Amino acid sequence: MKKCNKVFSFILSSIFIFQVFTVKVKADEQGLNVDAKSALLMEPSTGKIIFEKNSHEKFAPASVTKIMTMLLAMEAVDNGKIKLSDKVTISENAKKMGGSTMLLDTGEVRTVEELLKGIAIASGNDAAVAMAEYLGGSEEAFVKLMNERAQALEMKDTTFKNCNGLSAAGHVTSAYDISIMSRELLKHPTILKYSGTYMETISEGRKTPIALVNHNKLVRFFNGCDGLKTGFTEEAKYCISATAVRDGVRMLSVIMGAPTYKVRNRDASMLMNYGFSKFESKKVISKDEDVEKIYINKQSDKYFVAKAKKDTSVILEKGINSKVEKKCVLTIDSNKKEYKKGEVIGYCEVFVNGNSAAKVHIYCDRDFKKGGVFENLKNNIQRIFENAI
Repeated sequence: MKKCNKVFSFILSSIFIFQVFTVKVKADEQGLNVDAKSALLMEPSTGKIIFEKNSHEKFAPASVTKIMTMLLAMEAVDNGKIKLSDKVTISENAKKMGGSTMLLDTGEVRTVEELLKGIAIASGNDAAVAMAEYLGGSEEAFVKLMNERAQALEMKDTTFKNCNGLSAAGHVTSAYDISIMSRELLKHPTILKYSGTYMETISEGRKTPIALVNHNKLVRFFNGCDGLKTGFTEEAKYCISATAVRDGVRMLSVIMGAPTYKVRNRDASMLMNYGFSKFESKKVISKDEDVEKIYINKQSDKYFVAKAKKDTSVILEKGINSKVEKKCVLTIDSNKKEYKKGEVIGYCEVFVNGNSAAKVHIYCDRDFKKGGVFENLKNNIQRIFENAI
């Protein structure tokens, strides 16, 4: 029996050593040794995961939770449901929040934009609850919206219990899920104006101005960093969803369960630097460039030229021969008889290795009218005659 126990213990120890060794080999191969419990590095334009460590393990996320709070707020702004200038009255429930706050008072009126600044810069728990109550009617109703949005984004490791990340039983997510909601938030670039601000003062309507200082020190000390959110509780330890952009390339790094804020910042910086060394931005379409000839129909030689509204770049992995393709999609009515010069007629989608990487609107290069029945008949007869010759 003792011999069996020894054998069993040896097997368990061997499995543990093998697992640890396997993780270290993977890190060593990439030159990355992350000390945090969990981590992930993503190129967000394509969603390509470059590095991960325990990325689906569930942990308390602390204030990184507020990424979902900001996402729902930015979606509501960009969908026209609310405006940045909307005024929000602070409730007693919001005021009594502990932890990091904006020091809001009961009955105080602040705009949606000011609350977003309070959330993104100062990690205000009171600002998060005020936003939740404004969007959902109550914090409880808003948390339900958070979980529904998480489900829609297929964040399978996530359960939200509140809107601010204060410790609560069962309030968990993973580095992978944080990367998903962070990537979604990056589709609303206005948020970066706030999350990328190091210091801000809100003074309107107050005797004592609100001084906001960003909890994300990488915004100040890491080249190109403009977000997104830090977090800390005794349970979660030090967490961050960090993003930075250099030479047109954006990186997203998620760290969970780092023992100190220095380790958190070091790990996040190391991952993003690694990503920047592996990817580059390449312009594939120039503004006002001829993108494609658009023929009215198969029987006609008449066409106009679709031109690009702006410069368009894609992110490519260095040293890899990527296949870049373009496809124009018209969004105009096929029965439309006339087009004006400069009129947007659709978009050109750029694919890298078969995956959608960018879109740019295309416009008509001239005033254009479709021919009538007799003109089309004339053109068809002329083409038949030319082909016969």
